[in-house]
Amino acid sequence: MTRRRLLGLGATSAAAAAVGSTLGGCAATSSSQADNAEVQTLRYGQDPCQFVELTLPVSGAGPMPVAVVIHGGFWRSAYGLELGRPLASSLSGRGWAALNIEYRRVGNGGGYPTTLVDVAASIDLLADAGQIGARENDLELDLARVVAIGHSAGGQLAAWAATRGRQAPGSPGADPVVALSAVVSQAGVLDLRACAREGLGAGAAQAFLRGEPDQVPDRYDQASPIEHVPLGVPTLCVHSSRDENVPIRQSEGFVAAAVAAGDDAELATVEGDHFTVIDPEDPSWERVLDWLDRLDGLG
Repeated sequence: MTRRRLLGLGATSAAAAAVGSTLGGCAATSSSQADNAEVQTLRYGQDPCQFVELTLPVSGAGPMPVAVVIHGGFWRSAYGLELGRPLASSLSGRGWAALNIEYRRVGNGGGYPTTLVDVAASIDLLADAGQIGARENDLELDLARVVAIGHSAGGQLAAWAATRGRQAPGSPGADPVVALSAVVSQAGVLDLRACAREGLGAGAAQAFLRGEPDQVPDRYDQASPIEHVPLGVPTLCVHSSRDENVPIRQSEGFVAAAVAAGDDAELATVEGDHFTVIDPEDPSWERVLDWLDRLDGLG
């Protein structure tokens, strides 16, 4: 049976109560994970939203690759990591460890720079509490094979996380402990200036970065993935041509710019709507899994 445990920063009865609460729109509650995996709840800060769920296969041979699952929701507090749980379960069934992350968003203390700092800290948690949790189950995380998989606004965060090593010293999320080896963007918001210009998510980019592009240009420069091509890691963008929430031109423009800059980047155009791409029963998810299997050293 799936077991849930509390590890990492603040592993006390008070922290456990905070994790189980719904303060700030965040909660680590029972999920529909498959019985062939263990789910560990790890904290990387004291805020109720600063936690992750590490899903581990019950057995494995050799160090296993890690997928960091980053949910979307236009950086707002209305949506949480429950959106990533089905993908985390699917990945564990393929022999991957999956780190499904929660983070502070607009409406519960997030926005720039807090959201970026949280995403960076949650990924770096793999090097300590994540690895400890895996070893307690006689498993090992391969921290040289860490892929970020992000949906919608999570696609921005996943692609941004690949730029951390090239961000200016002192910038939010700079100097990573754990570097990414690949990125999957699922209907991702990859051009924040275009997001603001087109009014996507009713001003979501402006709320996230706390201003218009001409007001806080440095924030758009730092956080927008298209400003950082080449990312330097293989990148797959999966997007429906009928997506009405985040238009496919976000992925088309990013992939074109990335390829022109010398990146290994590709676009998989799929059928469905904005949320089809995070349905593990949809063929679009199988395309992601196949792409991961084809990556050199990740199959």
